[in-house]
Amino acid sequence: MIHKRSLVRRTAAVVAAGAAALVLAACGGGGDGDASASAGHGGHDATASTSTSASASASQGQHNAADVAFAKGMIPHHRQAIEMADLAPGRAQSAEVRKLAADIKKAQDPEIRTLSGWLTSWGEDVPAEGATDHSVHDMGGMMTAEEMTGLENASGKAFDTAFMELMVKHHEGAVEMAKTEQADGAHAPAKKTAGEIITSQSAEIEQMNKLLGED
Repeated sequence: MIHKRSLVRRTAAVVAAGAAALVLAACGGGGDGDASASAGHGGHDATASTSTSASASASQGQHNAADVAFAKGMIPHHRQAIEMADLAPGRAQSAEVRKLAADIKKAQDPEIRTLSGWLTSWGEDVPAEGATDHSVHDMGGMMTAEEMTGLENASGKAFDTAFMELMVKHHEGAVEMAKTEQADGAHAPAKKTAGEIITSQSAEIEQMNKLLGED
């Protein structure tokens, strides 16, 4: 009888010790506690990841005054280049000049749409068609009304030469504007577009200077 009671006490003690071990494990170190801790840590990671993702998204959408100035300046600048390019099919003598004009229009039309979309998303006004305020005229390489009239009245080889000379100057202005955006802007897509403008228009400047040198 005494032996049986002793056995029961020992069994109870073992069960109690086991229960205590389970409680300790749940609270701290191993077993299920690790899973629980891991789950908790995983939850923290998920929150951190969401937070990081939100920050990246905010950063992607972040813009500053330089981005706005770039978009507002480049839109009328591009529009004028397209207006110049539209004159080429009926006036240019050189097939290379006609192709160059077509390439300029093909590249800059979609860029105008992109720049306009950014301004709209930022709550900014998109420059009106035919904007002629002083800020537009002050932009690098913009043609005067007299220069545009002269280009409209030219044809053949005279048109080719005038077109390329004016477009080189026009492109150089755009490249400078794009370099300013890369240096001062905050909106990553705008800075990427600025880089593409620098690359493509620098190549066209080189091409036009070569063609002018061959005349």
